[in-house]
Amino acid sequence: MPLEPWKILSSRHLFPKFRSDKCELPSGKPYTAFVMEFDSWANIFALTKNSEVVLVKQYRHGVQEILLELPGGVVNEGEDPLEGAKRELVEETGYSVGEIIEVGCLYPNPAIQQNTLYCYLATDVELTHSQHLDESEEIEVCLVPLDELPGMVQRGEFKHALHVAILFQVLAHLGRIK
Repeated sequence: MPLEPWKILSSRHLFPKFRSDKCELPSGKPYTAFVMEFDSWANIFALTKNSEVVLVKQYRHGVQEILLELPGGVVNEGEDPLEGAKRELVEETGYSVGEIIEVGCLYPNPAIQQNTLYCYLATDVELTHSQHLDESEEIEVCLVPLDELPGMVQRGEFKHALHVAILFQVLAHLGRIK
């Protein structure tokens, strides 16, 4: 039997950006699904001319830890994801893009979220500005040699799952994964 999407019978918002869908499964059984309606995100894997990756260290309240991550964030309404990635890089790190390409689009958690994560690789980035952080942001910029990042993932030093996925996309694009 071929797979089929669920039939949505009705939807209602329990809270802003939190939706409940009454569905009918392909088997005919009823099911209630919950969806978080997040904005799209853009993250950027930024490499300097010296093959150092520009990373950010910041507090993440969900896990109550300071994490090492790639720069990025929410794509503003009506903003092109590429422009959002460039904007986030400058705001969070002060680095500007040399060359930039999209290396992938991912669904962060397609079981309960509808948004897209746009993944970019920027090369020849340079420090051109000072940071311009949001009210809740406190960010430390770190430069890590590209060749050290896979080992950091293995040792549990780079824990953000979506950012590990972006690293995989970048390494595949650069031909470093066989």
